[in-house]
Amino acid sequence: MNLLELQDFLDEKVEFYNTPDFIESDPVQIPHLFSLKEDIEIAGFLSAIIAWGNRKMILKNSHKMIHLMGNAPYDFVMSHTETDLERLEFFVHRTFNGQDFISFIRCLKNIYQNHNGLESVYAKNQEIGTMQKSIHEFKKIFFEIPHQYRTQKHISDPLNNSAAKRINMFLRWMVRQDNKGVDLGIWKSISPSSLSCPLDVHSGNVARKLGLLTRNQNDAKAVAELDSKLREFDPIDPVKYDFALFGLGVFERF
Repeated sequence: MNLLELQDFLDEKVEFYNTPDFIESDPVQIPHLFSLKEDIEIAGFLSAIIAWGNRKMILKNSHKMIHLMGNAPYDFVMSHTETDLERLEFFVHRTFNGQDFISFIRCLKNIYQNHNGLESVYAKNQEIGTMQKSIHEFKKIFFEIPHQYRTQKHISDPLNNSAAKRINMFLRWMVRQDNKGVDLGIWKSISPSSLSCPLDVHSGNVARKLGLLTRNQNDAKAVAELDSKLREFDPIDPVKYDFALFGLGVFERF
C-alpha cells in the first residue's frame, strides 16, 4: 500500500472500531459509569493504571476498585478516613496491591486539594504538540507526598524512555473529542493534537507490519516515531488511529 491507500485503510478501521460497541470490552467503560467530572477522571485514571494483562481481569478489578470506593470515587478520595482505607488493603491486580491503592488515594487527594485536580496538573506542564514532559512532571507532583517507593513503578515516565501506554490511554479518554461516545473528551485545556498513541504489544506489532514503525522496542522513542507518522495522516486527531491499530491487533489478529 502507498501512504494514501494506507491512510484510507486505517480510516476505515477507525470508523469500524470507534463506536459505542467498543466500550463493552474495554476499560473505558469504567469512567462512563459517571457524570461528575471528578468521578469520571478518577475512575478513568485508576482503571487505566491497572490496564495490563487479561482484559476480563482488568474489567473485573476496575469495577472492584470502584465498589471499594463506595461507587463515589471523588467523594471517597476527598472524605475517606483511615478506617475506610483499611478495606482497600486486600485489593490485588497483578503487581498493583492494596498498599499501592491506598497510596494512590492519598496522592489523588493531594492533587485535588493542592493542585486543582488532575486536568490542571497535566495542562500546566504541557508543551506544544506533546504531552511527554507533562506526564513526567505529573509523576513528580503525584508522588510529592510520603508514599511507598515501590508504588512509583505504576506510573511510567516517558523521559525515562517508557512508552507510558496506560497514561497515554487515560489522556486519550479525557481529552479526545470523538463524538462517537467512546472517548469522553471532558478536558478542554489540552489539545487532542498533542496526544500520543497508547503503544502496546498489539498496536506496536500492527504498526510494524504496516510500515509505520521501524523501532523494535515499544518505548518512548517508538511512540515518537509512530506519532510522527500518524500526525501525517491527521495532525488534529492523530490518536484516533489507536482504534485501528488496536482493533487490527486484538480483534483481527492482523
